[in-house]
Amino acid sequence: MLTEAQINDIFFPPITGWLLFFKIFFILDAVAIIAFIIYTWFVTPWLKRLILWDIKEFFTFRPYITRKIDKDWVKILHRLDSDLETEYKLAVIEADLLLDDILKRMGTEGKNLAEKLDKLKPDALSNFLDVRAADQLYQNLVYDPSYRLTLVEAKKIVAVFEKALTDLEAF
Repeated sequence: MLTEAQINDIFFPPITGWLLFFKIFFILDAVAIIAFIIYTWFVTPWLKRLILWDIKEFFTFRPYITRKIDKDWVKILHRLDSDLETEYKLAVIEADLLLDDILKRMGTEGKNLAEKLDKLKPDALSNFLDVRAADQLYQNLVYDPSYRLTLVEAKKIVAVFEKALTDLEAF
């Protein structure tokens, strides 16, 4: 039968010499790392931003990023109220880039919207073919500066992108 002193020696052996030095060194190292992590959490805006985003998402029942998407979409719609053709073109370009960004955030891989649409299932969007045609018009606008666009065409294309964003639940 082991005595209590022998059991204590087995479970809690005396740490002396180099083992004591290493034990103290690693304890101090762990404390320093934890202190650095806590310091960076509170000094940088990263943690504060995440906490504020979570609180806002909780009380509004909407993802935080939808606010930015809504603001960008209103900007696109305001471009269509102008009498300038360049504003119509910019509205179509920004709508295409917004859809491209949403698909990128959703994890769809590809360099541009056309490649992302190739990897997307056709039933993901109710107007899949219209989005392809709208992206082709975007390509024409970007690569052919003499391409003419009317207000009616621009409104149709923006409506196509709006339907696609609605299908993706971006609004």
